[in-house]
Amino acid sequence: MENAEQPHFEQIRLDAHDGVAFITLNRPDKINSLTIQMHRELRAAIDLVERDHMHRVLILAGSGRGFCAGQDLVDPETNLDRIGEILDQHYNALVMRLRQLPIPVIAAVHGVAAGAGASIALAADLTLAERNTRLTQAFVRIGLLPDAGGTWFLARRLGQQRAMGLALTGETITGEQAEHMGLIWRACDDGTVHAQALALAQHLRGLPRQALAEIKQAIQQAADNRLEEQLQVERSAQVRLGATEDFAEGIAAFRDKRPPRFRP
Repeated sequence: MENAEQPHFEQIRLDAHDGVAFITLNRPDKINSLTIQMHRELRAAIDLVERDHMHRVLILAGSGRGFCAGQDLVDPETNLDRIGEILDQHYNALVMRLRQLPIPVIAAVHGVAAGAGASIALAADLTLAERNTRLTQAFVRIGLLPDAGGTWFLARRLGQQRAMGLALTGETITGEQAEHMGLIWRACDDGTVHAQALALAQHLRGLPRQALAEIKQAIQQAADNRLEEQLQVERSAQVRLGATEDFAEGIAAFRDKRPPRFRP
């Protein structure tokens, strides 16, 4: 991404190509464990992605041998005596930013995704993981519970028994197991997750931007709404989408038996 105002990043990379933005966690010697500085850089990078309307999809990935090993417990800026403030200011804020972005977020996970690293991977709209990726909610091993949305994602995707089992035991599962359990969107052959994430992003990039944003918001609301509430969410969104140029183009393309040409 070329931008004269882009800040200098030391612990992440920010790149973009053909409407797809890439944020790569970049502390490979520490399996991309999270620091306060990395959180600051992630906030700045997400701000840039959100402001630039050329970006249609965001891919979140990790460099080196793993996606993210969770919190760096020896980060000199991290005061674990103030864990509530750390969650409020950094982890919870990051998860909500990813969930609220009006574009699809894809996590491309390989190697290790542990602790908060696993939670952040699950916060993406679509999570791809290599078959032998090791995902673990390891918090119980240091006397904590899954955070950064970990309990929420586990319970809603797996049901109480499986969520309880993974959280209470800290058991490690593979990407292939995670797919079979319904925890992630898809498991990929080892060594292919970044290419598959890019292919998925390129597919999404060609779809109507506002429809993707409305779908993302509606699916998230469905987790907590009653049926009658969700019917109204769908109705309101459909009215907005029915007034868009993309809907008109989709209908015209269907009638003309040709591929639609949605707005860039």
